[in-house]
Amino acid sequence: MPRINLLPWREADRKRKRQEFLVGIGGAVAIAVLLGLFAKLQLQASIDHQAGRNQLIKEQITEVDKQITEILGLEAQKQRLVARMEVIDQLQRSRPGGVHLFDQLVRTIPDGVYFTAIKQTGGKVQLNGVAQSQTRVSALMRNIEASEWLAEPALEKVETKGSGDSGAEFVMFASQTGVAAEGVVVAAPTRKGTASKRGKKEAGVGK
Repeated sequence: MPRINLLPWREADRKRKRQEFLVGIGGAVAIAVLLGLFAKLQLQASIDHQAGRNQLIKEQITEVDKQITEILGLEAQKQRLVARMEVIDQLQRSRPGGVHLFDQLVRTIPDGVYFTAIKQTGGKVQLNGVAQSQTRVSALMRNIEASEWLAEPALEKVETKGSGDSGAEFVMFASQTGVAAEGVVVAAPTRKGTASKRGKKEAGVGK
């Protein structure tokens, strides 16, 4: 019976199996590397995408902040315009009162009296003036009391300067009636001659 030597075949089979095992390990390592690289690329892509979204959100927040600032500026401008309109409205409402006030002052001022300053605060009127005598001051107070737009005359002070025709300086207060006066109006002094003649003519008050 012939003998067959199986050693070379077995050795060749072991080498083949070893090579297949090494190839399998190499393939597994390569696949693992590829999977890791793919996961890293996916993660980096997600990070980049989120970073882009964050940047977009920041830009939108900046734009919204700018719009809020503009809105606040417009609101402040609106408030200033409303305040100006209220002031204009108050001036419009108080304008007839000023007209009546000056008209009544002309009507009530007697001859020999002229005003050096007129100050209106709310419904109160301060009259600073000079009269030829204290009797003329009393006549002015009576005329104010009889006026349709002035009332409650109150003499704060009267000072006689020198003697003769030097006259007396006075400070008098009165209340406006028939109108809700607002604001403060300061008038220029009334000229003695014109005011006295006109007051005498219209009010009918003599010396």
